[in-house]
Amino acid sequence: MQSQRRWQTGGFVGLIMISSLLAAAAPVRALPEKAVLVAQATQEAESAINQGIQFIQQGKLNDAIAAFRRATELDPRLSAAHYNLGLALRQQGQLQPAANAFYQATQADPNFALAYANLGAALLEGNNLPQAKDYLQRAIELNPKLGLAHYNLGLTLERQGNLDGAIAAYRRAIEFSPTAPEPAYHLGMVYAQQHKLKEARAAFEQAIKIDPSYAEAYYNLGSLLFMQNDLEGALNAFRQSAQANSNYANAYYAAGLVFMRQNKFADAQKVLTYAKELYAKQGNSPWATKAEQQLQKAKTGQR
Repeated sequence: MQSQRRWQTGGFVGLIMISSLLAAAAPVRALPEKAVLVAQATQEAESAINQGIQFIQQGKLNDAIAAFRRATELDPRLSAAHYNLGLALRQQGQLQPAANAFYQATQADPNFALAYANLGAALLEGNNLPQAKDYLQRAIELNPKLGLAHYNLGLTLERQGNLDGAIAAYRRAIEFSPTAPEPAYHLGMVYAQQHKLKEARAAFEQAIKIDPSYAEAYYNLGSLLFMQNDLEGALNAFRQSAQANSNYANAYYAAGLVFMRQNKFADAQKVLTYAKELYAKQGNSPWATKAEQQLQKAKTGQR
């Protein structure tokens, strides 16, 4: 299981219950007719939000989106309605509508740091890096301890080629979200790009310590050890990667390269054959071809 893993390409925070965003109820008093109608609309919108959350929990994504949309129509000032709509749309892969919903949440509540962070994440996934950076920095201004925003800012800066800035952002994400393994993993990836292998190894090991089922972290740790000619250490890391995710073809392919380096060609043939089959099953024909090429070398005893 990967229960601790929360963030992937762009990190998003989960649903917001309406009660968490509402101030304490005001004393009951007589209201003008218009105010009564507004209060009723707000109450209906809050009910729609809670209904949408229930639909999410039941796996009924389309129904949840409809409920959140209804809430935004009933009370456009309710930031939680726009925010939850954005999360649901993003879950459905509708990045631009999700970004629009998060933006509306920031308009309804200009101090809603999570909305800015999720807006930045949606723009990051859509590869709109300049705007993503702006909104993520705004989220951090509002809440300097929001690890999610630092993490997504790190991803944005890394894509922009600002590796030192990305390192600083990932370090802050680790500080403020110590139970999330992704910032440590991506910190390791940046260090590896800078050829700082000692630092990269420490970061991958930190990610694995947080989440012992992090297949990609094991794989990249194994790649570092392979580069340093620590073949047994690399092979152990690739094995753990495959144990964490039995469909992770890269782990089997890399283990095959280790076996070939060790002149264990029969073992290499087994894992390379399995890697080739996985690549083919996953529609990754270029890597299936590479696995086949290495398999032929293993059959003839070549490295």
